[in-house]
Amino acid sequence: MPVTPALTLIILMAGVVAGAFGATLGLGGGIFLVPFLNLVIGLPITVAAAISLTTVIATSSSVSAARAGQRLINLRLGMSLEVATAAGSLAGGITAQLLSEDTIRRLFAVMMAIIALLMLRTLNQRNTFAGTSVDPGLLGGRYDDPQAGGLVTYRVKRFPLALVASFVAGNVSSLLGLGGGVVKVPVLNAWCGIPLRAAAATSAFMIGVTATAGAIIYYGNGQLVPALAAAAVLGVQAGSWLGLRIGERASNKSLKLFMAGVMLIVAVIMAMRGKG
Repeated sequence: MPVTPALTLIILMAGVVAGAFGATLGLGGGIFLVPFLNLVIGLPITVAAAISLTTVIATSSSVSAARAGQRLINLRLGMSLEVATAAGSLAGGITAQLLSEDTIRRLFAVMMAIIALLMLRTLNQRNTFAGTSVDPGLLGGRYDDPQAGGLVTYRVKRFPLALVASFVAGNVSSLLGLGGGVVKVPVLNAWCGIPLRAAAATSAFMIGVTATAGAIIYYGNGQLVPALAAAAVLGVQAGSWLGLRIGERASNKSLKLFMAGVMLIVAVIMAMRGKG
């Protein structure tokens, strides 16, 4: 497909929407961008994944810089999980070269549906304790929560499960062009005791490293279109600013509902296309 000014502008605007999704939910934006580039624009899914991974890196940089002073990013936990995530990302980039587009679409759809149902199951779950009376442990943390009216504390549970989820997230990141947050954020929130905002911020910090590992594979195979990737990155940077403002004002419950709804819609669209 030739790179035209019209196509570049469309991808720029799609990047704005993807950036808003990624910054608000800590997912990296690929959950929107990959289906759009593949189903609407008509790019091969591996090319769409390669472009998406470059925007994930941009989203990670923007969100991490904005959240650095809010104590939402758990650096110790993030770096502990990143080893497993990077290993999964390298494996996913290689696997993507061996599977058909229909198979990848079906995997995408199944993954989205499972994670959406998980988010709905934990809609009213809270993982924080008010004040500083609770010891956060080695990997837990504290941050200021406006909805709770002050400082809250959380502890990390089931760390081995978090490691397994991080490896799977890395694999999904490269295979489907996502940031890995689509797996990590729900699992960390539902089963590992990490509040949604802290899980999203920590995931946003991690996904840049994850996406870089996978993007190298796609670039080496000639599947990254630099001009289109640049347009998407510029759009994502603008959208990230908007997403950060939305995320600061929205409640945890509304964020989970929004995330689950988007995932289910995308899952249905990708599953129907995968049958073609």
